Amino acid sequence: MQAGDFITDAVAPIDTSRRTGRRVLLEAGGVRPRRGRDLKGRCLTFAQREEIAILRAQGQSLRQIGAAVGRAASTISRELRRNSVAGMPYRATSAHALAYERASRPKPACQWPLVSAHRRPVNVPAGGQ
Repeated sequence: MQAGDFITDAVAPIDTSRRTGRRVLLEAGGVRPRRGRDLKGRCLTFAQREEIAILRAQGQSLRQIGAAVGRAASTISRELRRNSVAGMPYRATSAHALAYERASRPKPACQWPLVSAHRRPVNVPAGGQ
């Protein structure tokens, strides 16, 4: 773990789950698990996005792209829908930048009290005055 390994990789030789590995690591006083938006296997990498862009430009189907990248067709569909600039072909660089911004913290806070369109605002009489 000190070398920067992921818990998933560290627990593979002892054949246990990531959750158990994390608990054992914490009990042993080990290093804190690495956190962040670049979780291994969870998010698409820039190389995967480049491959998606090339295959999409070649006219490949979502299933074919998914098989080539090693992801589900639904993941490819979601990637193309979320990270494409309207009216432009899919570009890996802009898609990666959009995904990075979306993953940034902190997220904008919710404004309280919530006022929905079908309810009147808080502390306003029914007559509107």
